[in-house]
Amino acid sequence: MPIDRLDHYSVRTRDVKATRDFYVDIVGLSDGYRPDFPFPGAWLYAGDRAVVHLVGVDPSDSTGLTDYLGEKADAAECSGNLDHVAFVASGFDVMRARFQELGAKFHEREVPGLKLRQVFLTDPNGVVVELNFPG
Repeated sequence: MPIDRLDHYSVRTRDVKATRDFYVDIVGLSDGYRPDFPFPGAWLYAGDRAVVHLVGVDPSDSTGLTDYLGEKADAAECSGNLDHVAFVASGFDVMRARFQELGAKFHEREVPGLKLRQVFLTDPNGVVVELNFPG
């Protein structure tokens, strides 16, 4: 059974708002429909696809989260073994200007021989987000 594509990734966070703001205001995703789960969170979209699922972790009451997703060690301070996630993007100059305007920390590079510009950002939970701009 072949894999067709990556569907989404989930980020567990103690601060849904700050994480949502990063992905919407800086990365450029948009809020969208999210089922009525018994725990806080958000689904963030690239076009019509929910590509980032935010899973709210409430240390004072994680009953809904634990009942639905099961017990898991609190990873709110690190991203474990995950190194980064990557999106294909367009509008390099517009994105760079937005990052600068918002004071977002980022670094950029070009991949030798591929005509590919990359920007790297880190979300509020330590997850590195790579944006690839084909040229």
